[in-house]
Amino acid sequence: MIVKRMLPFVLALGLLVGCGTTVVNPVTGESERTTMDESAELAEGKKAHAEVLKEYGVYRDTRLQAYVNEVGQKLAKQSHRANIPWTFTVLASPEINAFALPGGYVYVTRGILAYMENEADMAGVIGHEIGHVTARHGAQRATRQQTAGLGVLAATVLGAVLESKVGVSGGTEMFGQMAQGVAAGYVAKYSREQELQADTLGAEYLARSQYDPRHMIDVIRVLKLQEAFAIDEARAAGQPAPERDSWLSSHPSNDQRLQSISQNAAKYQGTFASDGSQRFMQMIDGVRFGESPEQGLTRGQNFYHPAMGITMAAPAGWRIENAADALTFTSPQGDAALRVLAVPPNAGNTHDDIIRNALQPSEGKTTRGNINGFTATHFVGARKGSNGQPQALEATLVTGPKQNTFVMLYLSVDPAARQRAMTGMMAAEKSFREMNAADQQAARPWVVRLVPFPRGGFAELARQSAVPEKRLQLLNGTYGRSDPPVGQMVKVVKAE
Repeated sequence: MIVKRMLPFVLALGLLVGCGTTVVNPVTGESERTTMDESAELAEGKKAHAEVLKEYGVYRDTRLQAYVNEVGQKLAKQSHRANIPWTFTVLASPEINAFALPGGYVYVTRGILAYMENEADMAGVIGHEIGHVTARHGAQRATRQQTAGLGVLAATVLGAVLESKVGVSGGTEMFGQMAQGVAAGYVAKYSREQELQADTLGAEYLARSQYDPRHMIDVIRVLKLQEAFAIDEARAAGQPAPERDSWLSSHPSNDQRLQSISQNAAKYQGTFASDGSQRFMQMIDGVRFGESPEQGLTRGQNFYHPAMGITMAAPAGWRIENAADALTFTSPQGDAALRVLAVPPNAGNTHDDIIRNALQPSEGKTTRGNINGFTATHFVGARKGSNGQPQALEATLVTGPKQNTFVMLYLSVDPAARQRAMTGMMAAEKSFREMNAADQQAARPWVVRLVPFPRGGFAELARQSAVPEKRLQLLNGTYGRSDPPVGQMVKVVKAE
């Protein structure tokens, strides 16, 4: 299931015309009313697939793509819908995520593969997503959305989500269409029963394909370690525990899932094939780790975007949040931020055009200047909010290398927070500059490599890695657990 962003096509799925028809669910054998029969599933899935590839991008590794497709097709042949065409794709995303669309389209990110330990674990993730398709969960969700009038609700929910996530007065509606996925993600989630059913089906498909269903348990445990790690990191930095941002985000509680999956796995007895760990590890040797140069790279308090040739730095204590649609520098208190967005080419030819077309102010004034040699315009004013009331609006536009223009929005929950964070926001803004040779070296992308586990343990391993000791433990599934045997092949992260 997609976690972080649900694309605008989800809205379209909820607006299918007609009063629906009756179909037989392939898994339960029961009749159900639906707005999406199998032919519609295939058609809508095909359209949505193109949008997914456009949004995330396909990970450019034909060998890995073929491997994931091979495992996926093996599982799909043992499913309740072996008759439909299945498509399995590795997405070029660092997110720890997997999801499926109606019509047999299943996706895993390169991010989630890096944290898996063997082929059977990967099969558990894929089997779960196949279960969503075979049980027609996407079609059921689309039917519920049409009944709920999602098309009418979307704009309202989008506005509410932006207010709650950003907590600002002014500027949040800019490029609002890019955030439609957030709203849809909040509205369109699988039910608890559907998630548990997908777990059950995943275990069944694993057993039919000669994988031990207990690997479904291993997958949940690996992902639980992700949560524990994120909480520990936040506490160490004196910050609140982060919102879950992984394959588990909208699933039932981990303890409940573990109990349910353990009970299901115990039903399957017999001899199963190897977990495929050696082959799997060979396949992910060299897979990209973390952010990509195309989206920009965070290295400590520095952000680099090689494709655009720019770099910025976060003040001490501030967090860098690098998303597909925006770069955000967030204050230590989390109540203010400088949000940086690339301005679309059609927004205007001049800074004044962009302010008028994109920010749409109702009043305000501009001040001309420059940031490290690049033309900049600072705007302070107001715009009319969705409720018709004026909202404070402050932003800086800068045209950097390659004539790319960026807008930096000053965001805060209230005037007091803005005042406290103003020095930090201005420092982040003034750090905008062109990358030099040293920056290019620092911005080399990271990849996963396999090495024998050294006698000095993870402390020694960290000395040859781009990420610290605890992250390496997490990557190898040993966070909070005992070390692997000396000489065993383990994952390390190195600059490409």
